[in-house]
Amino acid sequence: MDYRSEAPQIIAEFLIYHETVKGHSKKTVDEYYLDLRTFFRFMKIEKNLVPRDTPLDEISIEDVDLDFVGSVTLSNVYSYLAYLSRDRERNHNSREKQYGLNAASRARKVATIRSFYKYLTVKTKQLETNPILDLDSPRTTKTLPRYLSEGESVNLLTNIEGPNQARDFCIITIFLNCGLRISELVGLNLSDVHEDHLRVIGKGNKERIVYLNQACIDAINDYLLVRRSIAAIDRSALFLSSRRTRISTAAVHSLVKKHIAAAGLDSTKYSSHKLRHTAATLMLHNGVDVRTLQELLGHEHLNTTEIYTHVENTGLREAALLSPLANFKHEEQAAEQVPEDDE
Repeated sequence: MDYRSEAPQIIAEFLIYHETVKGHSKKTVDEYYLDLRTFFRFMKIEKNLVPRDTPLDEISIEDVDLDFVGSVTLSNVYSYLAYLSRDRERNHNSREKQYGLNAASRARKVATIRSFYKYLTVKTKQLETNPILDLDSPRTTKTLPRYLSEGESVNLLTNIEGPNQARDFCIITIFLNCGLRISELVGLNLSDVHEDHLRVIGKGNKERIVYLNQACIDAINDYLLVRRSIAAIDRSALFLSSRRTRISTAAVHSLVKKHIAAAGLDSTKYSSHKLRHTAATLMLHNGVDVRTLQELLGHEHLNTTEIYTHVENTGLREAALLSPLANFKHEEQAAEQVPEDDE
């Protein structure tokens, strides 16, 4: 899928702006495109431009232009939200078809539509008025994130075994101590590893420094003994799969679930992202300042606020050292083993 050749000009320009100026990832921009494509397909049905029984996936949006975009009304959008709530298929790959997107999914799609119309009215001024300015977003239920206790975290680290022990222990240690996103961990290169810190590329290609405590330093050094003995296909990648290529997000999700289950924890409740929550929660419990934690995690907003305060590097270094798992090291590091199949 390439929006540059598939999307009508008015949408393509919006997506190019987000990719080149706002610095959003290709994945994010592709999601924007899919959201807008579905929305304008539905709008063509809503405005009786195609027969109402036309399958949504068969409707072309090549002819969508400024006049069409500007003709959309709030009532049209609320009809679309009703469609998402009742009739939109949740998962095309599921054997049993289920319909109706949850409030969080609908809210994300509303955010895409809002962003598109704001771009047209505020940024490029192609539209004089925003027809959806008063659009309400679906109300979402806020739940507290699940996280492991300190004891459960120690239990997890203690029970990491198997042929890929050094690599898996290193990955989970970084998750629990540094709170990286899975995309950030998968994207790490050998050149990003320094004596006491990692260079991390986060959302929007924003670079930040994450300082390492002794547990992370030891785990990385032990894994590097393994990594350097592998004739890697992807020579730049820090973490490798059994195919000697950069490890995938799916493989990381899988290995985290495997070790969580092996530690006697509920693998249906905990995931790699929950380990990020765990790192944040344990550091907060042990005295890390919220604003320091905000920068450490790479959050532009924390708890739906717009607070973003630059913290001196000494604060970030202290945050890493304040993790209660900072000095944990597995008794037996399988440092001489080469990763086996995990995908």
